[in-house]
Amino acid sequence: MRVYVIAVCAALAAPVAPVMAQAQGSEEDSGTSLMEEGARLFLKGLQQQMEPALEGLQGFAEEMGPQMRSFFVEMGPALQDLMEKVEDWSAYHPPEMLPNGDIILRRKQPEEQVDTPEEGETDI
Repeated sequence: MRVYVIAVCAALAAPVAPVMAQAQGSEEDSGTSLMEEGARLFLKGLQQQMEPALEGLQGFAEEMGPQMRSFFVEMGPALQDLMEKVEDWSAYHPPEMLPNGDIILRRKQPEEQVDTPEEGETDI
C-alpha cells in the first residue's frame, strides 16, 4: 500500500518538475513570478471557458437592442419621474404584481426599516 502511494505521488510530481524548473528559469529571464504566470494562465483559461457564453450574450444583445431602445424611449420619462419621487429605495418592499396586472410598491413600516450606519461607521 505504501509503495502504491509513493508511486502515485511520483507519477503526479514527474510532469510538474520540468514545468516548475521552466517557470523558475523564465522568472529570471522575463521578470514574471510564478504567481503572475499562474494568474495569467488562470485568466486565459477563464476567457476560453467564457467565450461561448459571451458570444451568445452578444447575439442576445444584438437581438434585444432595438426592443430595449424602444422600451427606454417610451418608459424613460416615467422611470425618471419615479426616481425623483422615491428618495430611498430601502424604505420600500420589493414590487408586487397583483392578479389584475397592477404593480404596487409598499412602503415599509418604521419597525420594518433597518437602520443603516452613517458614513464612516461600521456595523459589526
